[in-house]
Amino acid sequence: MEDALGRVRAVADYQFGRGVGAELFPAAIKIVFSRRTRRIRYLYLGKNRLATMRPTDGMLSLSIRGAKRIVEGVAPARGFVRVQDDVSKFIAEGGDVFAAHVVKVDEEVRAKDEVVVIDGNEKVVAVGRAVLSGEEMKAFKRGVAVKVRRGTDEG
Repeated sequence: MEDALGRVRAVADYQFGRGVGAELFPAAIKIVFSRRTRRIRYLYLGKNRLATMRPTDGMLSLSIRGAKRIVEGVAPARGFVRVQDDVSKFIAEGGDVFAAHVVKVDEEVRAKDEVVVIDGNEKVVAVGRAVLSGEEMKAFKRGVAVKVRRGTDEG
C-alpha cells in the first residue's frame, strides 16, 4: 500500500508539478486495484473519486473533485488552461475548448497531457486532454485545444 501511495504521488508530481502528489493524495487515500491486472486503477478520498490511473500509459486522469483539490492546494501546480469567461458555461456543460477561447496556458503543456480548464476567477470549469501544446494554443486561432472529458455542470 505504501509503495502504491508513493507511486501515485510521484505520477501526480510528474504531471502537475512537484508537491502536488502529497497535496492531492493524503495518507487517508483509498487505492482500488484492478481485479484482473492488480494494477492501480482508482483513487478515492472518502466516497469521492479523485483520479483514475490510465492503464495505457500509467498517467492520472483527474475527476472534477481531483482538479479542485489541485486548484485549492498550496503547492504551485501546472497543467492549467484559462478560458474566456463568456465561454466557460459552454465548457462546463461538456463542450470542448477551442484555441480562440484560450486566454492563458502553461508553457509546459504538451499535446495529450491531462489539463484542468479554469475561468478568469480560477474556478474549475472542466478536465480534459490537451489536443495542442501550450505554444500552439496561444498561436492558433482555430481548432480544438482541449478535448473536454467532464465539465462541472454535466449530469
